[in-house]
Amino acid sequence: MSEAGAIEVIVNQQITLAMKAHDAVRTTTLRLIKNALKNKAIEKREAPTQAESEQVLATMIKQRRDSIDQFTKGNRPELAAKEAAEIVVIEEFLPKALDEAGLAALVAEALAEVTATAGKAPTQKEMGQVMKAVQGKLQTAGARAEGRLVSELVKKALAG
Repeated sequence: MSEAGAIEVIVNQQITLAMKAHDAVRTTTLRLIKNALKNKAIEKREAPTQAESEQVLATMIKQRRDSIDQFTKGNRPELAAKEAAEIVVIEEFLPKALDEAGLAALVAEALAEVTATAGKAPTQKEMGQVMKAVQGKLQTAGARAEGRLVSELVKKALAG
């Protein structure tokens, strides 16, 4: 069984537990995860890899964060709270997100590597290279971080 298949097995087990506990929000969210992973498998015509499954879940989190912004602007706090609860459930199936300090350290490492490779400090124009290096370090570390936060930290590092 692939690692992605392992996520699906865990999600199925969690659905059963949530249903027995009569936890409607958790049950619904887990079913959404299951459907998103199944849709990815159908799209690929084979089971998604661990990285692809994590990408699907990260996309789901991003969609919910966007929804929270919209609901907050639209003065619908009850819907924003529902989306926030869904994010908590989805994050259970992803590697732990790095905090800002840990991410800043990775950005500094990546910046040093790009500087050593290029022979000069990168400018704003080379932001893409630094971002790619940071993403590589995140994958190697088996961690994750929100792209927007990574981008902000890289911009600060390049400016400062």
